[in-house]
Amino acid sequence: MKLTGKVHYVGVNDRTKHRFEGLWILPQGVSYNSYLIHDEKATALVDTVDMAFFPEYLEKIKAVLGERALDYVIINHMEPDHSGSLALIRQQFPNVKLVGNKKTLEMVQGFYGLDTENTLCVADGDSLDLGHHKLRFHLTPMLHWPETMMTYCETSHILFSGDAFGCFGALNGHVVDTEMDTTPYWSEMERYYAAILGKFGAPVQTGLRKLKDLDIRMICSTHGPVWVNEVNRAVDTYRRFSSGTTTPGLVICYGSMYGNTRRMAEAVAEGAAEAGVRNIVVHDLSVSQPSYVLADIFRYGSLAIGSPTYNGGLFPVVEDLLKRLCGRSVSKHRLGIFGGFTWSGQAVKNMLAYNEKMKMELVGEGLEWKQGVTAETLEQARALGRLFGE
Repeated sequence: MKLTGKVHYVGVNDRTKHRFEGLWILPQGVSYNSYLIHDEKATALVDTVDMAFFPEYLEKIKAVLGERALDYVIINHMEPDHSGSLALIRQQFPNVKLVGNKKTLEMVQGFYGLDTENTLCVADGDSLDLGHHKLRFHLTPMLHWPETMMTYCETSHILFSGDAFGCFGALNGHVVDTEMDTTPYWSEMERYYAAILGKFGAPVQTGLRKLKDLDIRMICSTHGPVWVNEVNRAVDTYRRFSSGTTTPGLVICYGSMYGNTRRMAEAVAEGAAEAGVRNIVVHDLSVSQPSYVLADIFRYGSLAIGSPTYNGGLFPVVEDLLKRLCGRSVSKHRLGIFGGFTWSGQAVKNMLAYNEKMKMELVGEGLEWKQGVTAETLEQARALGRLFGE
């Protein structure tokens, strides 16, 4: 599929993978995007695809190349969903030159055993002339691996951004945002960011500053649509989430064995609603998928977490969420805690200990109750909800 003059989309869709990275559910699949520049002086492939799709992928590449050879493969990111076809590409095109930075080329050898002969090692700001297209490389370490970089075409003002500005969801015929309804992809971009890049807010901000002076008219990410009309919105989504900017609202997350913590969570929601909070999302962590929970937490500025005491600690699904949050940039949030116990109260104490790492602003002191809920404890939960409204 031609994107512009000499730049072609040669990516593939994966509608069979159930979980991305073995973790994050994919109800709408995912795309692996790759781009082929068919220029006068040289040809270049920008990123590859998961090796499971190589026969289809090779067919697309050859359809564009015709009788020409493939001169370069530019490796923006080494995760195997993008680099998995490198060894097979090298088999098909023995003279192809692999282009990457120092860390990239080390990983090429480590993952695929490919020698470092016939490679081009690039540093930040280096360029490559393909004829009509002039490419410049911008290193963006820890966005979200240490070797990640982006490739900017100074001729066509295209940013080949690697995983940045990508999202979950396969592409349904159309590739460019100008030709499709992009509505389903924005929530999937937020979910993708929260799940995959949520830990790396500071490196994302550094990368955005590095790119701010570029005239970007098209973003070619490795997942999801090619952005043309919505370039600014894609960049702004990453800017908001990486800076901790949130929308007013409350996310209530709980785990419950026999319904007491669930009733307290519902009461917190009632109190917040009474106080005028309009955006309220309630997640039973035994049911909700973690990536959707994380996306909501990144989206809204307030969070309430409830857990029973379980085996002297936290209910497992609640502890799982807290561990995930400790590995993400969420310190600008407000946090309310509520927890129950039967004979030894540990839930609130453990959640407060996790917040020593998360460093959220506490709302209230931690609401604790013993054994079954009562009218009094439910009112205390409503009062906690009202605090968020205030």
